[in-house]
Amino acid sequence: MPIISRGFHGRRPESGHKLPPGQYETFDFPVLSAGPTPRVAHDDWEFTVTTETGARHRWDWGDLMALPVESPTVDLHCVTKWSKFGTHWQGVSLDVLLEDVETAADYALVHSYGGYTTNLPLEDLLDGKAWIAHRFDGDELAAEHGGPARLLVPHLYLWKSAKWVRGIELLMEDEPGFWESAGYHDYGDPWREQRYQGD
Repeated sequence: MPIISRGFHGRRPESGHKLPPGQYETFDFPVLSAGPTPRVAHDDWEFTVTTETGARHRWDWGDLMALPVESPTVDLHCVTKWSKFGTHWQGVSLDVLLEDVETAADYALVHSYGGYTTNLPLEDLLDGKAWIAHRFDGDELAAEHGGPARLLVPHLYLWKSAKWVRGIELLMEDEPGFWESAGYHDYGDPWREQRYQGD
């Protein structure tokens, strides 16, 4: 007799939240990284937005801390099939950072300390959908979770929420990032199970 029947879809979430297809609920916060964890001091940290024309906008840690802070509570969905509900963050909305950036670009390529990249449509970073998060559960964001600051785009699989974020390059045409070049989906919607190219 098989241990798991073909009809098994996981336990119903204890929290009562609705799971995207193929996901299971966790109360931990698993740490998954493509390489070693960068350790970036606040004094060395900077974030840049570079437009398609080469115009460069820069913020250091003090600049980021001086911007209005939001406190989103969001669900996280990892492509490795875990979901964590009701996570509490603090950070700066991308709407604030991009407010004075003039661009005709449709795409963004996000860059991280350590060399990681990921691509997104620019519209997925706007209208209250994305933050540069620097605190988690009331504490400074730990390095293993992307501290001192990470991108947070909770409506997409978590690999799009680049840890150790250092900049965004605005592009006229889409350019795949690290995992997308290795066969992961370009967009990554957990509700449509867009894990890999062709999904």
